[in-house]
Amino acid sequence: MMDNGNDQQIDVRSVVEAVSADLSFGAPLYVVESMCMRCEENGTTRFLLTLIPHFRKVLISAFECPHCGERNNEVQFAGEIQPRGCCYNLEVLAGDVKIFDRQVVKSESATIKIPELDFEIPPEAQRGSLSTVEGILARAADELSALQEERKKVDPKTAEAIDQFLSKLRACAKAETSFTFILDDPAGNSFIENPHAPSPDPSLTIKFYERTPEQQATLGYVANPSQAGQSEGSLGAPSAKTAYVPNGTIGATAGHRAIAQSNSTDISDNLFRYSAPEEVMTFPSTCGACTEPCETRMFVTKIPYFQEVIVMASTCDSCGYRNSELKPGGAIPEKGKKITLSVRNITDLSRDVIKSDTAGVIIPELDLELAGGTLGGMVTTVEGLVTQIRESLARVHGFTFGDSLEESKKNKWREFGARLTKLLSLEQPWTLILDDELANSFIAPVTDDIKDDHQLTYEEYERSWDQNEELGLNDIDTSSADAAYESTETTKLP
Repeated sequence: MMDNGNDQQIDVRSVVEAVSADLSFGAPLYVVESMCMRCEENGTTRFLLTLIPHFRKVLISAFECPHCGERNNEVQFAGEIQPRGCCYNLEVLAGDVKIFDRQVVKSESATIKIPELDFEIPPEAQRGSLSTVEGILARAADELSALQEERKKVDPKTAEAIDQFLSKLRACAKAETSFTFILDDPAGNSFIENPHAPSPDPSLTIKFYERTPEQQATLGYVANPSQAGQSEGSLGAPSAKTAYVPNGTIGATAGHRAIAQSNSTDISDNLFRYSAPEEVMTFPSTCGACTEPCETRMFVTKIPYFQEVIVMASTCDSCGYRNSELKPGGAIPEKGKKITLSVRNITDLSRDVIKSDTAGVIIPELDLELAGGTLGGMVTTVEGLVTQIRESLARVHGFTFGDSLEESKKNKWREFGARLTKLLSLEQPWTLILDDELANSFIAPVTDDIKDDHQLTYEEYERSWDQNEELGLNDIDTSSADAAYESTETTKLP
């Protein structure tokens, strides 16, 4: 170990230990001697572990070679991989110069695309970086033009094509033409700043998606990608390990407690709240965390005033991982559904809420609107949903309290956070709206008959063509199946 000015030069192990530690104070700057890949002399790499407020813990590294002047920097994420991937779609209009100043966090697994130019920056081309829209485009143009002089001598046609492309790319970087800036990250650790947060940004759309087995393998989740195919195949075939367990032997804690206390009212409330199946099916599956064999339990139940749902729960004895899901059963509804709840008292905060992946959340009093898929699917209460919204907004809008943010915008966000917290104190009535294109969401009534609950309204609506297209319903062709059913019915007629 040796001193270098004000910097502390140590080995890589200390850096790793600092990354693993939970530091609530300012982390020191580490300096490590490393080889320059250009001149093969020794340069220095500086590491700084920092926490972007309300976003992620990141490791910033900067290399500099005093011999040839080579410099570069990189951002790596020291936190966890997010449960789902994210895709940011930023519409850049011609002449809109301010949009180029938006900060962009690009992780090492993210891909940047500009469809209008048929241009793509793969993850390995520009590794993790903290930049702006303008900075990313400028860096891409500089890297493409770096070897143009040599390329013109060896392959003039290719060099000419690259020059033409560079002119288009630089035109986009100068806001001379409109284009779409897409940031797709399977790890869910990338980010594009929304200056209008917490209000929606008309130029920016965010979509969250489930990762494919290939993306899982790339991120290191599955050690052997073939295991995913094997597990899927094993689910489709009958298994000798499939068993049926009588309902009531799994879970039902509240019901067991009510029976032990001999409280007839609680027994009826807990045991007959939802219609239960006669048996629970168990079948083998693979743990999504450690890929070891585990057991999944599944049963179908009917929720009053809602629909038939499939409850699935998995437990891994090897690593302790647990997961539960609620899937809609039956056919896809012909219409979407909008559920409106007027929250007035503490009882309303305890209402059961089923929010599907496709449901959007709207709170008009706060001018808050979350697109479908923002929070994922969940089974919670009204209070739990508001808490999830607050935590999600604080995590997604990572640059809200950045040092470069204006004080007026900081105060705007603090005021919004305070207003969101006041919803749970019920200082005044407010409205919760769930807009689900597939009608798979639900808010429980507080009365025996849903018609007597005047604070809760359900409204069905016809989906637009664009909504059906996004859900993949426009491409479904059931003509052959319909013909088969019609022929079967005709045969049965006397």
